[in-house]
Amino acid sequence: MTTSCQAPPASWTARDAEHWLLSLELFGMRFGLDRMRALMAALNTPNEAFRAIHVVGTNGKSSTVRMIAALLAAHGVRAGAYLSPHLVTFAERIRIDGEDSSPQAFAAAAGRAWAAAQVVDATLAPDDGVTQFEALTAAAYSQLAEEAVEVAVVEAGLGGRWDATNVIDAEIVVLTNIGLEHTRWLGDTVEQIAREKLAVLAPGATLVLGAGLHPAADEQAVLAAKRQNATIVRAPAQPEELAPGVRLLARGEFQRGNFALACSAARAYLGALEQAPVHAAAASTAVPGRFEVIADAAGSELVLDGAHNAAGIAALTESLPAHLAGRRLVAVVSVLDDKDAAVMLASLLALCAGVVYTASANPRARPATELATLAGPLPDAVVSRVEKDPRRALVLARELAGPEGVVLATGSIYLVADLVRPAGAGPGSAL
Repeated sequence: MTTSCQAPPASWTARDAEHWLLSLELFGMRFGLDRMRALMAALNTPNEAFRAIHVVGTNGKSSTVRMIAALLAAHGVRAGAYLSPHLVTFAERIRIDGEDSSPQAFAAAAGRAWAAAQVVDATLAPDDGVTQFEALTAAAYSQLAEEAVEVAVVEAGLGGRWDATNVIDAEIVVLTNIGLEHTRWLGDTVEQIAREKLAVLAPGATLVLGAGLHPAADEQAVLAAKRQNATIVRAPAQPEELAPGVRLLARGEFQRGNFALACSAARAYLGALEQAPVHAAAASTAVPGRFEVIADAAGSELVLDGAHNAAGIAALTESLPAHLAGRRLVAVVSVLDDKDAAVMLASLLALCAGVVYTASANPRARPATELATLAGPLPDAVVSRVEKDPRRALVLARELAGPEGVVLATGSIYLVADLVRPAGAGPGSAL
């Protein structure tokens, strides 16, 4: 396929790009790499213009991607990153040297992807067109190539084998962890899910494994490495082994494990780590929506955390007691319908003095009343409310927490996105 692409309108803007990408949600999500390969051909193979580190797993991918990219940039490498989802704009998913894509650069990249999609869609059946994630991934790879990054750190979307990101020949693959998630598409055992995610491993690559990997997933990682003649690197559980005395800007004990994994991946790429750049990266890398603390002098402290499954909530609750230091906690919770909400709530509510059940704007969000039912009866001391509108739920939670308390919004990154998106900004992405 050649690049006889129709150019987007001269007035094409970031807002136009957002509208186009949102319109593609109507066509849902479909696995397979044929459309993605055709997009890459139409764009003159931008996926071959940079070296790549591919991050797969169940939890911690976005944090790890940001940290790896920051570590490489601190060592003088021109690094890009592609991650998902976003909170306010799609442009947040494409990062160059630690900065989100500018509206102008994002509009240009999305415009190129739009033009390529017109070419590809013309060869496909009406119900088999380019998907939103494929279009966005094509835009990301196009921009990363246009910006001449040396290496791109890429977060897999869902799974690995058939994920749209898997048209790169990554020399390093990072496996954060494996949990039972997206079983409808990836399989209903840890072994099956691990195999799908590890399918991105290329011959001769380096496979970096997060600490505490499920034994069944670890076994699959060893088998995959043997098949592909890949080298295994095992990350430590804490970053001190690689960076003594390191202090992280990102909060939460779980972020220390993510940073240790990121250091191991960066060292695999660089060959060695220098302590000053490592400490600089740790001290400057924020992770929006992950144990993000927003202080309010006029009211309760707000913590935003997109923990979206049982393992994520478990990691969050391990870090909460030290942060609360005895303060009253009220949670605002929304959970998608494919998650084990009952287990998530049981873990979280054990720490709460109050909870407000709500539902994000994502069409897959469980109704707030259903969450309340799944939580079951609570101790008399725990105040429980139902408020389907997230913003009103946050106001109610602040009232319940009081000026000295802490409000936690969690259960879904889409809830966090609803709360940080400016009023009147329109709907966010549901994928």
